[in-house]
Amino acid sequence: MKVVVIGDALVKSATLKDAVLQMNLEGKIDKIEVFEWHSDLTKDHFQKHILQIERYGPEKVEIPQGILEALKDAEYLFAHYAPISEIMLKSAPKLKMIGTCRGGLENVNVAAVRELNLPFLHVIRNAEPVADFTIGLMFAETRNIARAHLSIKSEQWRKSFSNDAYKTTLANMVVGIIGAGYIGRLVIKRLNALGIKVIVYDPFVDPAIFARDQLSVELKSIEEVFKEADIVSLHMRVTEQTKNMINKDLIQLMKPGSYIINTARADILAKDDLVDALKNRKIAGAALDVSWIEPIPKGDPLLSLDNITLTTHIAGDTVDAIPRAPYLLKDVVNAYLKNGYSDMLIK
Repeated sequence: MKVVVIGDALVKSATLKDAVLQMNLEGKIDKIEVFEWHSDLTKDHFQKHILQIERYGPEKVEIPQGILEALKDAEYLFAHYAPISEIMLKSAPKLKMIGTCRGGLENVNVAAVRELNLPFLHVIRNAEPVADFTIGLMFAETRNIARAHLSIKSEQWRKSFSNDAYKTTLANMVVGIIGAGYIGRLVIKRLNALGIKVIVYDPFVDPAIFARDQLSVELKSIEEVFKEADIVSLHMRVTEQTKNMINKDLIQLMKPGSYIINTARADILAKDDLVDALKNRKIAGAALDVSWIEPIPKGDPLLSLDNITLTTHIAGDTVDAIPRAPYLLKDVVNAYLKNGYSDMLIK
């Protein structure tokens, strides 16, 4: 049996190979062939390739040299950020499984995977950090933590803010979750622990999962969530169906004292509609860890708003999230091979 692994600047091929050796794959591993995808770059220089593949997908970036030949007799393919494109998949007639040790799917041609009916497993390597950060942004935006800090650094002592008429404790608010996948459910778990009412929209999640995970939620339509929630937190993937899904039609349903939090992907939110709502005080504020262009360019309208908290796409960035990722994938693969199912199986 042959396994192909592709390392990159963040997850080294040696680590991924070590995790593969701990997988209970079907049969004896005869060969693990290793490839690299910009593994020689620093984290900062690798960022441009991350942004490229997240925005344009696996068909628009270069693939590792020699990999098409290697995939001809490979039965398993594991990677992190490297592209898994249609030509790669169609070069691998013996492939039994694909695994990636990250949550996003932008680097994989999912349609091609489905067409070939291959099991595709992934892991939300930074799910816990993102869930923590999401809660942090809720506090930071609603209670003006970042703005007060900025005023002190600017030699001011600011006590008044644009949301003064709506300031209250998080316990008095209703939080709406759009997208109750793995990260969304971790956010719900934290909100439940804080005693905060949670309403949810996700037509693709089996309602039985909430009972299984002992989560207290009310399921609503997306329009009901935007009408009723004081904070709407976005946790969806970017697809053709979800791009610009959160637009003026939904934002105009929100209460004047409500907020939008986005730690998912920028493209699910219509930028001009959000800027208009914030500029004209149609909603109280927003907090974004992701932006449509990163870094945010000088002169961007986001930078002139006084009712938004911006961070530099760091929600999932902790010292242990990425190094643990291959071993999380190992656990997911082993559980799937043992039980025949997994929450991390992309269908």
